[in-house]
Amino acid sequence: MNELWSRMLAAWDNLSMRERALLAAMAGVAGAFVLTLLVLNPLLKALDRGGQRIQGAEQQLQLMIRLERDYKEVHGQLQATEEQIRGNKERRDVLTQLEALATRAMVKVDAMKERQAAKHDEYRETRVEVALKKVTLAQTTEYLHSIETSERLFAVKSMRIRTRSDGSELLDVTFTVSSFEPI
Repeated sequence: MNELWSRMLAAWDNLSMRERALLAAMAGVAGAFVLTLLVLNPLLKALDRGGQRIQGAEQQLQLMIRLERDYKEVHGQLQATEEQIRGNKERRDVLTQLEALATRAMVKVDAMKERQAAKHDEYRETRVEVALKKVTLAQTTEYLHSIETSERLFAVKSMRIRTRSDGSELLDVTFTVSSFEPI
């Protein structure tokens, strides 16, 4: 190893000043290249990945803020609905109340049947299937509007509308209404 070092020093001493400057400049450029390749590039790539991670985290934060806002809105609606259920003091029979609303809307109900409803811990759901025959669209919408806007909490869950085969503009309508009472 010493012999190699000695020969390199002897070769250096034999070079002119201009050759030494040129060789030193080339060694500096090679060192800068190696430094860039081994140190700076990995650092720059890590910084770039960090920037991408920050951008991804910011997008996730915006999503979480939107989800929180949506949750608060839905939670507020749920609380309002639960308050409406708890505030329902009218204990009239659901079928009787639906029949009274139909009379007010000038609609003749063909049939009403109670159906099995889902079980809940805090309230009782009463589900009723209502069938209307030979009604106009205006009568149907008036009746549905009176159900939706009544003081008692009703929710129309499903609806089926059929045109009549006799060629008239009358409809046969079947829908399911749920009512809720506190337990």
